[in-house]
Parts: sequence; C-alpha cells; structure tokens
Amino acid sequence: MAKRNTEVTEPARKPSRIQVENRKRILEAALELFSKHGFRGTTLDQIASACGMHKPNLIYYYESKEAIHVDLLNTLMTEWLSPLNALDPDGDPMEEMLRYIRRKMEMSRLYPRESRLFANEIVQGAPRMLPHLEATLKPLFDQQCGIVNTWMHAGKLATMHPAHLIFSIWAVTQHYADFDAQISVLLPGDDKRARGAEQFVEEMFRKLLSP
Repeated sequence: MAKRNTEVTEPARKPSRIQVENRKRILEAALELFSKHGFRGTTLDQIASACGMHKPNLIYYYESKEAIHVDLLNTLMTEWLSPLNALDPDGDPMEEMLRYIRRKMEMSRLYPRESRLFANEIVQGAPRMLPHLEATLKPLFDQQCGIVNTWMHAGKLATMHPAHLIFSIWAVTQHYADFDAQISVLLPGDDKRARGAEQFVEEMFRKLLSP
C-alpha cells in the first residue's frame, strides 16, 4: 500500500504594510536615478542613500541592482502597453487612433522618468527586457496592427504601413518626455507648451489619417 504524503505546504505569506512601503520607496528612488543616469551610471549605494536605507536593508528586498531595474521595467511595460491594448476594433477608427495618441501624449507629460527609463533600456539593446518584448509586446503589436490595417482597407483611415504608423506615434509622443530638457529651453512655459504640443500632434495625425 502506497504511503500517503501528509506534508502540508504553507501558503506564501503576504508582505506586511511596511515591506510594501519599503519596496515602493526603493523603486521610487531607483526610478529617479535610473532615468537620470541610466543603468550603468547608477549604483546600489546611490539607491540606498536616496531612499534612506542602509545597503544591507535594501538587499533584503532586492538582491541586486538588476533585480530593481527589472521590477521597474516589468511594471512599466504593463502601464506602457495599456493604451495600445485599449484600441477597440468596433470603435470609430479615427477616434480610436486619436484617443491612443492623446493618451500617449498624456503619459509623456505625466511619466517622463518612466519614458526615459524605457528609452535607455531600448538604446542599450534591451538586455533586460528582450524576453518581455518578444513574449508580450510582439503579439499585442501584431494584433493591433491587424486592426489598424483592417480599418485602412475598409477606407476608414488613409492607407499606409500600420507598423510604421505606430512607430511614428511612439517617436513623436515620447519625444516630449525623452527630450524635455531641450524642449523646455526652446519653448519655456510648461502648461502652455503641453497644450500646444497636444493640439499640434493630434491635428497632425488627424490630417495624416484622414482618408
């Protein structure tokens, strides 16, 4: 008669409120440093100092600088892809595209550090994000390009290469985050600059997309 396994596996403990808050402090400090200095230019000592922790305490939560960076990038990818994921194949094509562009402009305005973090990773060849890009971004990108292509073939949007259209939207909208230091010198005045940029970009793509 086979012996029954009576061992009980204890459920994983949920992190305490303090643990959750400390992780948030670490990620916030790391985001600020990574967005300014890049992955290579940031150290664990700098992150520990910025979040008010001793280095051994920080390592209790994250064993390495890379682990912090990957956690930030994974969180960012979920947020960054949400506007593209929200394209509704049954919606009005022009309004769906303009809503996507507005959301991308809003994200560049509200999350410039996250945009620079992502851009720095891609410029370096995506050493920590490549599997995520292949497994998550590629299928979504192909699916949404198919939706845009269907709208174009139906005569509801001007005909062009859907992938290059999305690349262009990314390039234009994220420019306002990644090159904010340059823009703030050339066009001073935050509120006025933001409104002007959003109106210009929306009108430019409306003209481009009109059949």
